Amino acid sequence: MSDPLVTTDWLAARLGRADVQVVDATWYMPGEEGFGSADYAAGHIPGAVFFDIDAIADHDTDLPHVLPSAEAFAAAAGRLGLRRDATVVVYDARGIFSAPRVWWTLRAMAFPQVFVLDGGLKRWRAEGRPLETAPPTAKPSELAPRLTPALVRSLDQMKGLVANGSAQVVDARNAPRFRGEAGEPRPGVRSGHMPGALNLPWGELVRGDGTLKTEAEVRAAFEAAGVDLARPIVTTCGSGVTAALLALGLARLGRGDVPVYDGSWTEWGGRAETPVVAGP
Repeated sequence: MSDPLVTTDWLAARLGRADVQVVDATWYMPGEEGFGSADYAAGHIPGAVFFDIDAIADHDTDLPHVLPSAEAFAAAAGRLGLRRDATVVVYDARGIFSAPRVWWTLRAMAFPQVFVLDGGLKRWRAEGRPLETAPPTAKPSELAPRLTPALVRSLDQMKGLVANGSAQVVDARNAPRFRGEAGEPRPGVRSGHMPGALNLPWGELVRGDGTLKTEAEVRAAFEAAGVDLARPIVTTCGSGVTAALLALGLARLGRGDVPVYDGSWTEWGGRAETPVVAGP
């Protein structure tokens, strides 16, 4: 399949197959009401394991939920029973919000067949499909540590490409945060954006029912934001979650090569040496 999403019909027809694994990636922004683990316990797609974005992360940094080492990730994903020889389908409770972060994480850790459930649990519930509350008994897997560096950008790499313009930076935060008119949700992080960055708020790609917009609509949204789809692109956001949603949209357009700036604005805006622009 070339599209990075699968439908609820597609997944429902394959539930329980050994070669299809389902992952619940529900996560909430700081200050929002909700906990992914509580949502999972209240009802999840049968057979789904819960991927905790904040727990499966590098805890030796002050940045939220950045990628752990390949070794630490392999151990954590192995405990969940995830396998590279399976087709992995990731969803979240809001439709499409945090699932793309885990979709990108798995791809960055060399999982070859990873997809996002279009509409997520929101659509699954609306269609009256089955749920369960008990977690499955996951059979641990042995995973070799692997990383795909081409899908990840670091602070030093971002400094270089911002200085030389070698790639377009597309920011998924809302316009007031991007322009520096609204404060950041995390303390100590300045307002504004990276020099030369373009703004495409992630909500522009998602419909009210939680499904991703069509290829034509996604293309139009990127072009309206001033993005040249033929040139290199790096996506960013507040902490690397909705940046992955932009990367998902680009994958729908056939651009599965787009990296995410993992530390995103929390790292850039929280470092005194990085330049910040306020305004359009």
